[in-house]
Amino acid sequence: MRSRGGCHRTAFLVLLRTAWVSLCAAVLVASGIAWSTVSTISTGVERSYAIGDDAPRSASGRNILIMGLTTRLDLHGEPLPDDVLRRMQAGESDRGGYNANTLILLHIPASGPAVAMSVPRDNLVPLSSGGEGKIKEAYGLAKVAEEDRLRAHGTHDKRMLERAGREAGRRAQVATVSAFLNQPIDHLVEISLIGFFHIADGLGGVDVCLRKATKDPLSGADFPAGPQHLDAGQALSFVRQRHGLPNGDLDRTRRQQAFLSAVTKRLKGADVSAVQAMIDMAKQDVVLDAGFDLIDFAGNLPAEVRFDTLPIEGGAHLGGLDINKVDQAKVRAKVTELATAPPPPPPNDGIPCVD
Repeated sequence: MRSRGGCHRTAFLVLLRTAWVSLCAAVLVASGIAWSTVSTISTGVERSYAIGDDAPRSASGRNILIMGLTTRLDLHGEPLPDDVLRRMQAGESDRGGYNANTLILLHIPASGPAVAMSVPRDNLVPLSSGGEGKIKEAYGLAKVAEEDRLRAHGTHDKRMLERAGREAGRRAQVATVSAFLNQPIDHLVEISLIGFFHIADGLGGVDVCLRKATKDPLSGADFPAGPQHLDAGQALSFVRQRHGLPNGDLDRTRRQQAFLSAVTKRLKGADVSAVQAMIDMAKQDVVLDAGFDLIDFAGNLPAEVRFDTLPIEGGAHLGGLDINKVDQAKVRAKVTELATAPPPPPPNDGIPCVD
């Protein structure tokens, strides 16, 4: 069994992983900035109705599913500007599809530290639509099926199809993760690839540390060993790289956690205007469920949030695809363990060096 984990000290760090709006709410609260500023965060954010009012709820706190999509399109399905795509170094707009390559279950208990559990994207699981597939595929498969259904019934408006397709994708991803982990999902947060870029760009880049020099043309990564400052495009390459790393996707998870640590440090020194600018950018990229009250959430965050990654049994190569074999019983047991006894805090507050 392999498991990669890390942990981070503050609650807002967790949501930086994929949900910049929630992050900014927590930053404002932690910084003592006026509640009137916090209340502006919810204005204009895209809302989803994928989690119904009658959906099962967690009895031991709150479970938030954070999803990071691979799409290079905006929330309306439109291509990103060419200059942004060039700076992102992530290929053309038609790449990526709608896989949920980042999946984190954030469990916030009634008391004590919260825990963010990363779900490896290539886990082979039962999909809510039927059959088996990689857990990341639930979103995209449901989106395509819903759009095909609507077209067959005479709907051809591109934005209507995009909206309905994404809602179907969110419902499917929530249902698939919930069933796999045997956990109700209280809220969801969705962000696409451009969100990572926007935040790093708004901060003027981030500081990271690498144990070894690395180069990967597929992600655009080309970094020397040691501590260094990355601009927004380089930061995106840093969190996207998996080729050339000893443990592939699992090492990429540690990269992304290191990125979070770096962003948090920069946020601590940011002034109000910089935070507000990041909030404005976040609104372009984030989707929250309709019942997610950010002001209540930010006001009730635990003092500590820690990271871990749920276990896999090993990898396999089937039909030309890499998949993760999983023991569902062991995964569910690990979720229960982490929810009741989160991993220990990090030994220090520095930016970790990673592969």
